[in-house]
Amino acid sequence: MKANNQPWRVMALVIATATLLGCATQPSTTLTAADTAPEAASARTTQQLVHGQRQMFATANPLATQAGYAMLEQGGSAIDAIIAAQAMLTLVEPQSSGIGGGAFLLHYDGAEAQLQSYDGRETAPALAMPDRFLQQGQPLSYTQAVNSGLSVGTPGVLRALEMAHQQYGRLPWATLFEPAIQLATEGFSVSPRLHTLITDNQQALREQPAAAAYFLDAQGQPWPVGHRLKNLALADTLTRIAQDGVQTFYEGEIAEDMVSSVRNHPKPGDLSLADLQSYVAVERAPLCGPYRRYTVCGMPPPSSGGLTVLQLLGVLQQFPMQHFAPQSVEAVHYFSEAGRLAYADRDFYVADPAYVGIPVKGLLSPAYLRQRSALIQPDSSMGKAEPGDPMALLASLGKDHAYELPSTSHLVAADAFGNLVTMTTSVEAAFGSKILVRGFLLNNQLTDFSSLPTDAQGRPVANRVEAGKRPRSSMAPVMVFEAGEPYLITGSPGGSAIINYVAQTLVGVLDWGLDIQAAIALPHYGSRNGATELEEGTAVVDVADALRAKGHNVNVLPFTSGLQGIVITKNGLYGGADPRREGLVLAD
Repeated sequence: MKANNQPWRVMALVIATATLLGCATQPSTTLTAADTAPEAASARTTQQLVHGQRQMFATANPLATQAGYAMLEQGGSAIDAIIAAQAMLTLVEPQSSGIGGGAFLLHYDGAEAQLQSYDGRETAPALAMPDRFLQQGQPLSYTQAVNSGLSVGTPGVLRALEMAHQQYGRLPWATLFEPAIQLATEGFSVSPRLHTLITDNQQALREQPAAAAYFLDAQGQPWPVGHRLKNLALADTLTRIAQDGVQTFYEGEIAEDMVSSVRNHPKPGDLSLADLQSYVAVERAPLCGPYRRYTVCGMPPPSSGGLTVLQLLGVLQQFPMQHFAPQSVEAVHYFSEAGRLAYADRDFYVADPAYVGIPVKGLLSPAYLRQRSALIQPDSSMGKAEPGDPMALLASLGKDHAYELPSTSHLVAADAFGNLVTMTTSVEAAFGSKILVRGFLLNNQLTDFSSLPTDAQGRPVANRVEAGKRPRSSMAPVMVFEAGEPYLITGSPGGSAIINYVAQTLVGVLDWGLDIQAAIALPHYGSRNGATELEEGTAVVDVADALRAKGHNVNVLPFTSGLQGIVITKNGLYGGADPRREGLVLAD
């Protein structure tokens, strides 16, 4: 392979060049007052379905999409584009993901027709104990747990990306960091979304000197929209990683600063150099199952995303979803009831498989799913579902209590060589632990563990904190195959609601025949085994009374999805981005 060592050029040229070459690009929209409240369901941009023939790339941030697409234009692979975009997201969307966090990704090798998954989930430090988030026997409050050194797990995203690049990268490693290094040095304009999230979290950011100095002005106020924000510290960090490889992140000065920042926090954690040096990303067999005439594949545990999406779809498969209008009371009822059953099992069984036996085959058994679907009644809600018992394990496990907060980001890529990547990446809550080190934020992913290690009966919780363990996740990057050929890739941020977002998008395309953009834009609804949740400010709220008549406890609330998706057809690629964020699809 001939290396492309041309320096990465100003990103504005990417769109201009794409337009001149006839590329289909997702149009940038003029931001309105509504966009200053991007976490509200009503804060939507105008998104259009994008068509391309050769390659396509989409993320939740235009600058990240442009950085990744530039790698594709240089002859790079899908994984090259993902790495460049992740570096850029560390800079321009720090509230959601970054090199201080973790990720799950699926990679499809077009030449070999092979699907692989990579687990870059954070791990608990070697000194972590099950009572980590307890104080005098009671769970810490949300803010005490999240905004602390206790919440920081060993970052894993760089190790996962390194592993994937060694197998499927086409461009030199250093080339992939050029866009983010350039923009970190020159500065980027604070977006309405970033400004709003800084504003919403300014008190917690003020309590962290390094974060306050970067995200707030001299008066302690959030930088205004349009302010040119430089991050020279991150430029230096990324330059070191580009030149010396990932090892320089896990050893030496950068690692020492991470450990020092965590251990010297007012509420210190116990991350160590040994934790960083010993971190290993894991290549796992993807988890696949049938839905109608398709095969749906996702991440196996410790992510609950793939398993729970498959369970939800497996239950829905018993009902004629294709005959219900997408926002009808019937569609919402059956989707929500299936969600109750799937989330009940998820909350009970799923944890790190290195520590807990998970009855995956039993949970996905067609007979078990038919048994579970029989619990759904057409005219009444079951209320709170109890976990099933596929392997007679109920007596040995306790109920989970995890903070599990919505933030995160999702990326999808299709390159000119037939390779596909779908990756969900996160620092957990907005701005993670709020601990800024050398220009990047450290995660708070350990709050995805159960805060209580045992239940009221003293039974151990599967997802309790243990040394070296990976916390359960809801991240659900998904690939769908039809007759053995890749057909759809998608995924979303959104905490535990990710599973519903992804499953609903799949139903939208596979059952209702919607294009990927229309499916992504559907008003959200579902149940996480609590209330039936309807997206605020959308037409689906109109069925609330009819649902209540069926016994549903209904909550209307905003949703913070950030779905990206690509459908692969004989006529080319079709891409969509979530109108609830500032996403961009580029293609040619």
